Amino acid sequence: MMKKGLLDILKGKFLVSGDAPKNWLFIIFASFLATVMIGSSHSADKKVHQIATLNEEVKELRSEFVDIHKDIQKLKLESTISQNLAKKELYPSETPPKKIRVKSAKE
Repeated sequence: MMKKGLLDILKGKFLVSGDAPKNWLFIIFASFLATVMIGSSHSADKKVHQIATLNEEVKELRSEFVDIHKDIQKLKLESTISQNLAKKELYPSETPPKKIRVKSAKE
């Protein structure tokens, strides 16, 4: 009996027997679910690759930001500014600035 049932399945008799429409509907449904599962798996893989690419880009941009920030900090130093201005023959004043106080009319 078990052997006959297995032989019927292998020969495909379940697809042409009296209750074949139920079997066909199940096969179509299972195929649809498999297609949806494969599609969602590919979509998830694609998103994982996008995330990995974006993470690499973020690391590169962060490194570039740190380098540029370091260069800007160096350019802001008083010694660097003095050196650059000395090339243009501009030097800091030797006399300190004087405060100018304006008295208002009420005082």
